[in-house]
Amino acid sequence: MTRTVVKICGICDPGDAVAAADAGADLIGVHLCPSKRRVDVEDARRIADAVRGRVRVVGVFIDASPDEVRRAREAAGLDLVQLHGEEEPAGYDEGVIKALKVRDGRLPAANGWSGPVLLDTWTADRQGGTGRPWDWRLASPLVQERQVIIAGGLTPETVGQVVAELHPYGVDVSSGVESELRRKSPELMRAFVQAVRDADRDG
Repeated sequence: MTRTVVKICGICDPGDAVAAADAGADLIGVHLCPSKRRVDVEDARRIADAVRGRVRVVGVFIDASPDEVRRAREAAGLDLVQLHGEEEPAGYDEGVIKALKVRDGRLPAANGWSGPVLLDTWTADRQGGTGRPWDWRLASPLVQERQVIIAGGLTPETVGQVVAELHPYGVDVSSGVESELRRKSPELMRAFVQAVRDADRDG
């Protein structure tokens, strides 16, 4: 049975991090970039420490230099980083997820990035996660070639179909499991992970 990686992003406090781990998430994301869910490096460290050894922690950055990313990664104790800007591969260490935006029905090129790529919706007003769905079937050819994480408007009600039909490496959710901005719902996180695991089992 293929096990889809589940990433719950936009974690803002240690309690939600623990709840995400309890729900069965594989990765949690913390925003160290301009965002309504931004945390500072000290908070990111507290979040990471709360779930150390249980889930891997991903720091999300937008157009930060390789040195800035490296320093924040070390200070916060991050396992992975996710880059949402116009970064080029040169200078970044291993353990990088590159976010790419689907625009006008076209997949962007992932040239030079060897790790997983995260596909999300392009919008003119937002560089980070959008929370808006897109036609994820467009990703099918890329999923056959490399590790792809599907993001953008996923919810406990929709993620099962994505996993069952596309079989991506991973799925990513933030607003789809929130009770309010910056607060995750333990019930929605459990439902999201369960929907993924059900689709894994049935697929």
